[in-house]
Amino acid sequence: MAGPVSGEVEVNVPASKAWKLYNSLDLIKITKKGLDHIVDKIEAEGDGSVGTTLHFTFHPGAFPFPSYKEKFTKIDDEKMEKVVEVVEGGFLEMGFKWYLVRMNVIAKDEKSCITRNTIEYELNEDADPKLASVVSIDPLMAMMNIAANHLVSGVEA
Repeated sequence: MAGPVSGEVEVNVPASKAWKLYNSLDLIKITKKGLDHIVDKIEAEGDGSVGTTLHFTFHPGAFPFPSYKEKFTKIDDEKMEKVVEVVEGGFLEMGFKWYLVRMNVIAKDEKSCITRNTIEYELNEDADPKLASVVSIDPLMAMMNIAANHLVSGVEA
């Protein structure tokens, strides 16, 4: 079983401003502050470019698993797209063959844009199909809303 799940948030800032945040480690700092009740810590290895890894550790019981590690595998400034793949723990330990998030910033007009996050995944052949029910866009929607509020407020990270 495989599938995409996506969500969008309209943001009243130019796409270039939103992409500047989405293409930096500041997004992680802002997200950590806003989701402190779920995320215990986020450790980054790298400068935010392709190859950067993030290790997420969650508070006990706040997520379906205690931690996972993800890697930035694609960053396209022209298309304003970032692809992040889970490379260790979390979904992979639960029975997913692969799990990734595609982040896009789409210009709407000169003063607004849409941020879209799409989860793509595939379960291992022997995995219970019900396992797909743990895939939720909700944490990414929360992240996008936190980022949107930050962008609109104009406060630095």
